[in-house]
Amino acid sequence: MSFWSDNRFVVTGGAGFLGSAVVRTLQNKGAENIYVPRSKDYDLREHDATLALLNDHKPDVIIHMAAVVGGIGANRARPAEFFYDNLMMGTQLLHEAWRVGVKKFVSIGTVCAYPKFTPIPFHEESLWDGYPEETNAPYGLAKKMLLVQGQSYRQQYGFESVYLLPTNLYGPGDNFDLETSHVIPALIRKCLEAKTRGDKQMIAWGTGSPTREFLYVDDAADGITLAAERYNKADPINLGSGMEISIKDLTELIAEMTGFTGDIVWDTKQPDGQPRRALDTSRAENEFGFKATTQFRDGIRNTVEWYLSTLGEPIA
Repeated sequence: MSFWSDNRFVVTGGAGFLGSAVVRTLQNKGAENIYVPRSKDYDLREHDATLALLNDHKPDVIIHMAAVVGGIGANRARPAEFFYDNLMMGTQLLHEAWRVGVKKFVSIGTVCAYPKFTPIPFHEESLWDGYPEETNAPYGLAKKMLLVQGQSYRQQYGFESVYLLPTNLYGPGDNFDLETSHVIPALIRKCLEAKTRGDKQMIAWGTGSPTREFLYVDDAADGITLAAERYNKADPINLGSGMEISIKDLTELIAEMTGFTGDIVWDTKQPDGQPRRALDTSRAENEFGFKATTQFRDGIRNTVEWYLSTLGEPIA
């Protein structure tokens, strides 16, 4: 049997940024039966909608990526939504997937689940060594409960559930809304708009000192689909690029890539978030052969070019 052609896949969040890349990768691998539920048809916070999705489409494999997400600003403004919505979507779907006999459940967690002061590089064993960074703790903890639930259902019922921890993602198709976007698309848009207006400076949040690791969205999709096919253990798995960069260096790189030549002014009244993020990615490579291949400068260039292609006309 072919894992790809002989199984029915449901990809929650499959119309989103990462989900769209996962669906493309599934198709490229030969998956022939993929369903992407939309929230207007199946609100996964509601129990009846979860039951209807499983009854209507009878998946063999679920890749669960549906989530309420956003940057530091959105997490600070809507912590209750970020906790409740993410918790309810995941908990009910995994439970009912087990009840109806789904073969495999792939949970997409978040690097925000790690403790605020995790030693670098982040090893999966460090997940429970402290409380997450406060600005995104409600989101991180809600997603982290899928790890606990999956391990519990594997232990008691033998349910095949795996949990992946992708680092910060970026790439074409990202969210460029300044109210809800993450750092790379936000900086790209701010630099391009400042350049178009002829501004002499651009305001960036925080001090620029924190570090982050970024994973190109197509690489992340490759890692997720490899895990779906090849991985079946209780242990969580990091998905990352193995490259750490400071927010200051990132901002200067994006200014270079977008052609913004003004000054970068740091608004130190705004939060920095977690001090450092960089993952140990050896487990993913050892367990199912995943290694990111996109060079960071190439990925940023692709993202800038994609965003420019969506504008249609110069930014006012």
